[in-house]
Amino acid sequence: MTAPIALTCGEPAGIGPEIAARAWGQLKDNLPFFWIGDPRHLPSDTAICEIDHPADTGAAMAQGLPVLRHDFAAPATPGQPDPANAQGVIDVIARAVALVRQGAAGAVCTCPINKKALKDGAGFAYPGHTEYLAALGDGADVVMMLACPQLRVVPATIHIPLRDVPKALTPEGLEQVIRITHDAMIRDFGIAAPRIAVAGLNPHAGESGAMGDEELTWIAPLLDRLRDEGLTLAGPMPADTMFHASARARYDVAVAMYHDQALIPIKTLDFAGGVNVTLGLPFVRTSPDHGTAFDIAGQGVADPSSLIAALRMAEDMARARTT
Repeated sequence: MTAPIALTCGEPAGIGPEIAARAWGQLKDNLPFFWIGDPRHLPSDTAICEIDHPADTGAAMAQGLPVLRHDFAAPATPGQPDPANAQGVIDVIARAVALVRQGAAGAVCTCPINKKALKDGAGFAYPGHTEYLAALGDGADVVMMLACPQLRVVPATIHIPLRDVPKALTPEGLEQVIRITHDAMIRDFGIAAPRIAVAGLNPHAGESGAMGDEELTWIAPLLDRLRDEGLTLAGPMPADTMFHASARARYDVAVAMYHDQALIPIKTLDFAGGVNVTLGLPFVRTSPDHGTAFDIAGQGVADPSSLIAALRMAEDMARARTT
């Protein structure tokens, strides 16, 4: 049995507190996790059980949401982030990582943060969650994976304009993404010989140079070299034909060249249940694949499906690392 999952509170003015409470309601009988945050930020009708240490999680689950108390500077108003709480959000993430690295928790699952609120309130120096977690993980090289039961996909470039993708996409960068993905499939998902499908950059994977030559000039040669090392790679593949059901059955994970090429198929397949996973860290980290949703915070309508999937995946990945 793995240690319990550490769930960070995320932005207290967002939907994080609501979906944490709802996740406990659905998982209390079979997946131990504890929430780190200020109990004042949880919905008033939440059954909570404060704990002193993660080891108390199992016994607490039957009584209420296990809460490892972390006092914040201010209460929370749904939909209205308070700069006074920014440092608390940051500190909770660091505390969760420390607990996992000490062996007290099995993995980190993070509720959504609001980067602007953290920057305004605490001078947060990182572009987002992932970069901060990489820093807490000794500067590890990381990549983002989106996962659901039907598909795992890794974008080689992320939040940049489409016009900048060809310049940002380099042989060295793509090779690093493929290697991190390959190693994570073995370590975190228990797949001894992962099959990786790599999308082309251009329509129809360039169509023999008629629609772009990146596939011919360097993507295909790079994949050939990695195949010679023993990696099981398919591609470069036309992105418009690699995400239907029979195509997905032929690989374990796909590497896409840019943000929308990766996220459109997975959000079409499972919009509510997708999970964001950070590969390459010295600890397991997952999160729901959505933001703080300030517009619906506090209304009791937030869907916990993605968080529940993220907690389950965190437990599975933590177990894979210990076997």
